[in-house]
Amino acid sequence: MEILRVEHLSKIYGRGENEVRALDDVSFSVNRGEFVAIVGPSGSGKSTLLHILGGVDQPTGGKVYMDGMDVYARGEEQLAVFRRRQVGLIYQFYNLIPVLNVRENITLPVLMDGRQVNEKRLRELLQTLRLTGREHHLPNQLSGGQQQRVSIGRALMNAPAVVLADEPTGNLDSKNSQEIVSLLKESNRIYHQTLIVITHDESIALQADRILSIEDGRITGDEVIRR
Repeated sequence: MEILRVEHLSKIYGRGENEVRALDDVSFSVNRGEFVAIVGPSGSGKSTLLHILGGVDQPTGGKVYMDGMDVYARGEEQLAVFRRRQVGLIYQFYNLIPVLNVRENITLPVLMDGRQVNEKRLRELLQTLRLTGREHHLPNQLSGGQQQRVSIGRALMNAPAVVLADEPTGNLDSKNSQEIVSLLKESNRIYHQTLIVITHDESIALQADRILSIEDGRITGDEVIRR
């Protein structure tokens, strides 16, 4: 069943001689529970695409549908709710709040949404991410791999329909990189969440169900790895 559909998406920065077409007529769909890797050279439009899928950056043209709803037909307030509840974003550089501990960083999206923390889900996430016992540690008391696990927990805490990861292992060594990918795949399996990952790492891409290749803002390949 389809969860995400992108139709003729474009993103243009600047005007005239300074115009840069970051995305150029991009169309594809993703099924619920699918693990999709997006690959391509630097400057190909991968991160721009991910930010538009996540409601972070407005497209110049085209449509993004999540669960059948037009993402950019919403007002700013509705778009903010969409970002908090329907997508989980994981970044390369963690983006943790340095003065908040592990528990506070993970539960921040729930608290910003004005809702109560689901303590059972929090305990499950801490256990799955192997962060039990570190709930009160600050980010600077954690290793890089542990900080990335916290950012994954934050992305998963609201049980979003789609998890978007932008080079989630780009700042880690090979051992931690494989651990993070294993955790993402485990959350994909346990919580049946759709996972879309941008990566330069071929070994990570080959673990996905499907690989989308992008170059110069256009989809140049769409390969099913496993069904």
